Amino acid sequence: MKLKIPMIGGICQSTQGRDKGRYYLIKLIYPDGSVGVVDGNFKKLATPKRKNIKHVRLLPEKAETIALKLIDGRQVFDTEVYSALKGYNCPKPEVEQ
Repeated sequence: MKLKIPMIGGICQSTQGRDKGRYYLIKLIYPDGSVGVVDGNFKKLATPKRKNIKHVRLLPEKAETIALKLIDGRQVFDTEVYSALKGYNCPKPEVEQ
C-alpha cells in the first residue's frame, strides 16, 4: 500500500540526497508540500530536516504515541523518536560465506 498524504508521526524513508535510505519520523508538514523530518540521532527535534515530499517514501506505519504528543503540543524527547525508529535504521548484519 502506497501512501500519498503525509501524516504527523508517520514514518518515511529518504529516497534522495546523501541520507538516502535513512528512516525518519514526520514532525511537521509545511504549506508548500515539504515535510520536516527527525530521527532522534542526527536530526534532532529542535532542528528538523526539510525534505521535499517527492524525495521521501511514505510508509503505512505510524508512531501513534509520538504523533499524539506532537499534535497536542506536549514535549517529545529525541530518545523516544530514536527508539521508535531503531528497528528501521539499524544496519543489517552481513552474512559471511
